Amino acid sequence: MQFTRRVGAYGLLRDSGRVFVVRDGAQGEFPGVWRLPGGAVGHAEDPERAVVREVAEQAGLTVAVTRLLAVVADVATFPEDKAALHTDRLLFELSTPHGAPSDGSGPESARLGGGLPGVEAGLVDHACWLSPAEVAQLPLTPFTAEALGLPVTPLPPPAHRSRDLFPPQHPDRRLRFGAYGLVTDPAGRILLTQIAAGYPGAGLWHLPGGGTDHGEQPATGLLRELVEEGGQVGRVVELLGVNNLHNPAALGPEGRPLDWHGVRVIYRVLVDVPTDAVVTESAGGSTARAGWFTRDEATDLPLSDIAVVAIGQSGR
Repeated sequence: MQFTRRVGAYGLLRDSGRVFVVRDGAQGEFPGVWRLPGGAVGHAEDPERAVVREVAEQAGLTVAVTRLLAVVADVATFPEDKAALHTDRLLFELSTPHGAPSDGSGPESARLGGGLPGVEAGLVDHACWLSPAEVAQLPLTPFTAEALGLPVTPLPPPAHRSRDLFPPQHPDRRLRFGAYGLVTDPAGRILLTQIAAGYPGAGLWHLPGGGTDHGEQPATGLLRELVEEGGQVGRVVELLGVNNLHNPAALGPEGRPLDWHGVRVIYRVLVDVPTDAVVTESAGGSTARAGWFTRDEATDLPLSDIAVVAIGQSGR
């Protein structure tokens, strides 16, 4: 079985009670099925930039990212191809500079046939603003239905186009999707983990978390890592955002440079009953030790880039 992963960035764009949706074309992931605009994140591409690009290519709309709304994972299996595709889908709230036209006759419908890359490639074949009642009558991808609070109806297997969904990966490129936590206790202390020797960033203090497994939801993966790296049981209380990392010359396990792309979502996690921080990974791993720190103590430590970002958010 060939296991493949990708990251997708999608946008929720509303105006006057309507939502903007597109229909996949013959070369889209779900031909003939409606969904929120967006698509696959390119190598080294920031997910926020990816969703802005995808909406422009698919519908000719200029949009801006307001915030990250949700992150979910799904898996499609293709027995005939002996393949499974794991997709981490990021949903962003979007806005337009001047709002959407109130009569539904604006450039978003007129531009669809005007040489847009997504249309010319057959990825989408229709786009429009619809009311919630109208959207509810359409065949929707499960991710779209869930995002809009509508009943999720599984699509029949033929609806998912498997052809060309598994392009060969460049041998020197790596994509890693991870979930990390700004983990605090009721006293406001922050849990940090120190990166072990032999791993990138060795010696730096880092957020608990790491790469998610095939088929694993991001929040579930984070709570698993929290037990392994810090010996704590926590609960996710908020999605803070997404952090993008591109290192074109990262040192891989084979001892040669890799073009590394990491997409890392950050959650706020509360440990209601904290205990001594202990690394519980049975086979060692990338974590040397863990500890609880006040915010002032944490800011005096040598921190990883993502820890600097998250701790800065905690002080706002």
